[in-house]
Amino acid sequence: MTIFGIHSVAEALRADSVLQVWVSNRRDRRLKQLMEQAERRGIDVRSVDRAELDRLANGGAHQGVVAHLAQFRQYGLAELMESASGVPLIVVVDGVEDPQNFGAIVRTADAVGVDGVVYQTRRAAPTSAAAMRASAGAMAHVRLAPVVNIARTIEELKSLGVWSVGLDASAPLRYHEVDLDQPLALVLGAEGKGLRRLVRERCDWLVSLPMCGQVSSLNVSVAAGVVLYEAIRRRGERGR
Repeated sequence: MTIFGIHSVAEALRADSVLQVWVSNRRDRRLKQLMEQAERRGIDVRSVDRAELDRLANGGAHQGVVAHLAQFRQYGLAELMESASGVPLIVVVDGVEDPQNFGAIVRTADAVGVDGVVYQTRRAAPTSAAAMRASAGAMAHVRLAPVVNIARTIEELKSLGVWSVGLDASAPLRYHEVDLDQPLALVLGAEGKGLRRLVRERCDWLVSLPMCGQVSSLNVSVAAGVVLYEAIRRRGERGR
């Protein structure tokens, strides 16, 4: 996997995921620091011109640095549960296709310390350079669990003792009216479409956010942030 951009490469270096780095031969202080970090880790660093960086980044906004990563480790559901630092908190992404949204969800997931992000391998945003950049590098740190079928995955999570809360703009129940400090999977639907029928039916609760203005819904990554921060607020109050 090839990524680009200062924040993305810096976080990948912190996560020891980088195999090779290409850096502009016209460097500023930040690029020099990245180059030094990579060299201290024994990573192959090559100095190239802008045209080569443009080619490597496929025309993306590389900010003078491109890196090649090792494949992200893929986790299973049982592994996410075993590695949970407290009461499990998992994000399940059902068909989010925009890499910007997927990256933003992963960034928020990392910020609140979720135990993993589950996503479907088909009809979903890939773990791409665009998603990595949108996540500000958080994708290098969050445990990612690709699955074939989200509806089946929710059933498997139930068997592991995890309750599922799906975000649905039409749900009469508000997000703050359910117990968010139990073992929990927050299920997020696709842009514009929301949760698919089979996924909706398997969630233990469907909840919405109150909308007091003229628009009918929030961006999926913003809505995820609202609910996830409420979940960790409650867990903090109870010492979890």
